[in-house]
Amino acid sequence: MKNIKLGKLWDSLHSSYWFVPTLMALMAIALAFGMLSLDRAGKSGPLESLGWIYTGGPDGARTLLSAVAGSMITVAGTAFSITIVALTLASSQFGPRLMRNFMQDTGNQVVLGTFIGTFIYCLLVLRTVRGDDYNVFVPQISVTIGMVLAIASIGVLIYFIHHVSTSMQASHIIREVGRELDNAIDRLFPQKIGQGKSVPKQRSVAEIPAGFEKEATPILAKQSGYLQAIDDELLMKIATSKDFLLRLKYRPGKFIVEGSELVMIWPGERVNKKLTQHLNQAFIFGEQRTEQQDVEFPINQLVEIAARAISPGINDPFTAIQCINQMSAGLCRLAEREFPSPYRYDNDNNLRAIANPVTFAELLDAAFNQIRQYSKPDVAVVIRLLEAIALIASRTQHKKDRAALLRHAQMIQRSSEENISEELDRKDVEERYLAVVRALEQ
Repeated sequence: MKNIKLGKLWDSLHSSYWFVPTLMALMAIALAFGMLSLDRAGKSGPLESLGWIYTGGPDGARTLLSAVAGSMITVAGTAFSITIVALTLASSQFGPRLMRNFMQDTGNQVVLGTFIGTFIYCLLVLRTVRGDDYNVFVPQISVTIGMVLAIASIGVLIYFIHHVSTSMQASHIIREVGRELDNAIDRLFPQKIGQGKSVPKQRSVAEIPAGFEKEATPILAKQSGYLQAIDDELLMKIATSKDFLLRLKYRPGKFIVEGSELVMIWPGERVNKKLTQHLNQAFIFGEQRTEQQDVEFPINQLVEIAARAISPGINDPFTAIQCINQMSAGLCRLAEREFPSPYRYDNDNNLRAIANPVTFAELLDAAFNQIRQYSKPDVAVVIRLLEAIALIASRTQHKKDRAALLRHAQMIQRSSEENISEELDRKDVEERYLAVVRALEQ
């Protein structure tokens, strides 16, 4: 449970614009006090021997630090404004679900943290500079470090301009979502077909008690929201220690309304309030979906970009084709992975939980249905869909997965006959469809 909660906490912090800048501001405060301590102790270290240390008077130190601090807070405000504009453009052009990807951009967070940290550092050092009206004190090391931070901030500003202009490109956004999809596949489906440990023989449905549906007691959701993650270890621990059989009704990524049945417990007569509370702790809810245990979410993001691209108001089939290319790469990886069994057993080989895992056919539906429906008259997108299915078919080994691919190819082929008026275009689509059939027959 700790790992699941820590993962959710890290995801929330990683998706915020306050966490990294706050850490860097605290580091700047610590650096300021550390450098001032060296100045008071008169230890200049290697900076003096290299001739890099500041040697001016108090007035020059005040002017320098004031200029750096004033410019940094101005640049920080400008960078923040540019970031907000970039978020607004991304939301309107690529979809509001993509804003989370921009919020997770560590580069932007570090840029804001650098400007804010430099401002705070210079402000803290500035207050210690004393002139002739007091005991003269010029923190030479601290002022020198302030100059170094100012120069570093210039480099960060150049990086920020380049990074923002790059991150707004469609190809970059699609690749980043594709990378999230690849990471989710490696995390949730680590075992390749025929290359992992031997898969235990699945038990039959007869292992489920005959009176399960009548005798099982439902555990209800205490809140509404997206199911972001499930603590499988906690559920297995409860089921094993209490000798229960659990059936999960939802999987991560689904929206659950308060009062809905989360899990069925058999035998139900031993369920009490304390157990209900304990079981609810295994289900992590949130305001939006994440890819932590939901491999379908990155696919939906790519579909959203593609659907917007081929809409009549934008009419950008090339972006849609890029999304199809990225999805086909992810689905090829998925076709080569072992999907987990819904039946989970304890160490004594007793059936303890029946999950509701995602299937390859459901992921194909998520990837192709909406694009097929919105791209009916777009020949280039239709042809690329069929080419992607043929490529995935060459990596698919299970018969039921091949049947799902054939079903999508048939729907695309039928739709093309009804919506594409040009005969030669229909022939091109038919050739790609026959290529899919040949790939599935191999």
